[in-house]
Amino acid sequence: MPDRSPVQTRLPFQRRLIFALMILLIVLMAAMLSGPARAQARANQPPTDLPDQISTLARQLYEVPYYAAGAVPGQIQKLVLQSLTRWLSQNDGSQAKSTYPLDVRVRMQLENYFSKLHYPWFARPVTFVRPWKDEQLIAAGYTLGWSDFDRVNCVALFQRSASGTTIAAVTNFVPEADLYYTFLPDSATGDFRFMVYGNILGKSQPRLTAILYSFDGKTLKNLWERQDVYDGKINITPKTVTLRYLVEDEYVQAIQQNQFPPGHEEIYQVTPQGLALVTDRYIPYRDVALR
Repeated sequence: MPDRSPVQTRLPFQRRLIFALMILLIVLMAAMLSGPARAQARANQPPTDLPDQISTLARQLYEVPYYAAGAVPGQIQKLVLQSLTRWLSQNDGSQAKSTYPLDVRVRMQLENYFSKLHYPWFARPVTFVRPWKDEQLIAAGYTLGWSDFDRVNCVALFQRSASGTTIAAVTNFVPEADLYYTFLPDSATGDFRFMVYGNILGKSQPRLTAILYSFDGKTLKNLWERQDVYDGKINITPKTVTLRYLVEDEYVQAIQQNQFPPGHEEIYQVTPQGLALVTDRYIPYRDVALR
């Protein structure tokens, strides 16, 4: 039997080694090529987490002024209200199990929805819970802000009764304003009444908008409103609503003449039907300027 030379002995091993290295190289190249593909596939999948969905929608508004935002704020609003309706339905009757009152929990839920928002810059929730007849009324509102000047808002009213929780009405108040609530006594027919008000920043003075809403269990009605009141300030009690303000043309003219402009005061009486004007008079400028 002929002896094998050292070269003949090494050749099969070298071939196996080269073959193994080629296989390893192919596997590594496949992994390198498939990694970006998998990452792109994950990027193309719609986010399933609600804060991610809202953040993804809101990215479309980057460098877009609020008045050109189109349908995106409405799409965000739809996601928020659908999820909040489900959450309230699932949490019916759980008040006793929670450390926090319901209005705080609703606000925390809204804060969670917007927790990944980068632009617009902020979403500020404003909520309330009020007893009404044998039900609870829950308001879930928020202001979506591009800046302190450019804002849109939403107020949703929910009804909670023994049979469950449903969304009763939605209003968008007015653009550019921030959002506050206060309450008036129920009407003679038992309708729930509340005031939504806020300031629009800009020009030389803030401008007030206030709307009195009435809810009869089915419909949200606008009973009274004042919009864009120059340097307006409002004081609301169970019996009266007092509005103090300036008139812009009078203000400009007085400033040009180095004088103080006249102030205006309107006092409304709270009636079973809504608000009735009882006083409309001039007042000193200082009485308007004092906040």
